Amino acid sequence: MNFDAYARTAIDLVNAGLDDLAGLRALFSGEQAYMRDQVAEKDLVPFRRAQRRLREVFEFGTSGRDAEAVHELNGLLEAYPVQPRISGHDASDWHMHVTSRGSSVSAEYLAGAVWGLSVWLCEFGSARFGICADERCGNVYLDTSSNNCRRFCSERCATRSHVAAHRARKRAAENLTPA
Repeated sequence: MNFDAYARTAIDLVNAGLDDLAGLRALFSGEQAYMRDQVAEKDLVPFRRAQRRLREVFEFGTSGRDAEAVHELNGLLEAYPVQPRISGHDASDWHMHVTSRGSSVSAEYLAGAVWGLSVWLCEFGSARFGICADERCGNVYLDTSSNNCRRFCSERCATRSHVAAHRARKRAAENLTPA
């Protein structure tokens, strides 16, 4: 099983816009694209609830409150239990799924997301959980840098923040210069 991929589904969920069914459907891509057509309006509630709880995990982790992050993840593991099964379409395509056959889209997606993030926490610690330092963003990420120094969710946010800081310093210096 690719636990990093499952952990990334948790990131995608926390950062998703779940204002409506179209926003929820946009969450499903790549290997999970088959879920896009299965998701329904009733799935919005469990996805939003899990989204809030997973954001709390990141908030706990980034503030050094590991025990609270673990407590929340344990609650999510109970709410969305992993029930592994082998699946495939032919003898060369065997792979693992985290839920039983016939599970709802929310059960399958959320079990994988919570399981992946939990394994990630156990392997790397919650200090590797991040919330983007660009105050206009707020997206979460997993810090995979070699020295645990990442501050932004993307290069785009890092550049935007650095440019804004540079411009602010430049304005401040211009205001100090006598006329």
